[in-house]
Amino acid sequence: MPIYEYECAVCGFTASHVVLGSEQLEHPHCPDCGSVETRRIMSSFAVVESEAARLENFDTRKPRDESFYRDARNVGLWAKKRARELGVDLGSKFDETVEQARSGKLIKDMM
Repeated sequence: MPIYEYECAVCGFTASHVVLGSEQLEHPHCPDCGSVETRRIMSSFAVVESEAARLENFDTRKPRDESFYRDARNVGLWAKKRARELGVDLGSKFDETVEQARSGKLIKDMM
C-alpha cells in the first residue's frame, strides 16, 4: 500500500495520499483548497547515520546559523568533535554530561 505525495498547482499545498490495492489516483483533490490540479512529486526520505559517522563527518569550522545552536543535540555533537580535534580527553564524565544535555535530561534535572 504505497503512499504518494501530491502538490497542488493552485495553492502549493503538499499532501500525502495512501493508495489502496490497484486504486490509482489520477489527480486527487487538494485537502487545503479542493482543487484537482495536483501533480505527483518525489517524496523526501530519511538517511540513517550512526552517531560515530555523524561525529566523523561533522565539520566544526563550518559557520552555522542561529537555528543550529537552538538544538542541544547539535551543540553536544560540536563539543564532542572539538574535544577530539584538540586531542583533549575530558573523561567519561564529560561524555555523560554531553549526552544528558543532548537528550534534554540535564535541563529537566536542573528545574
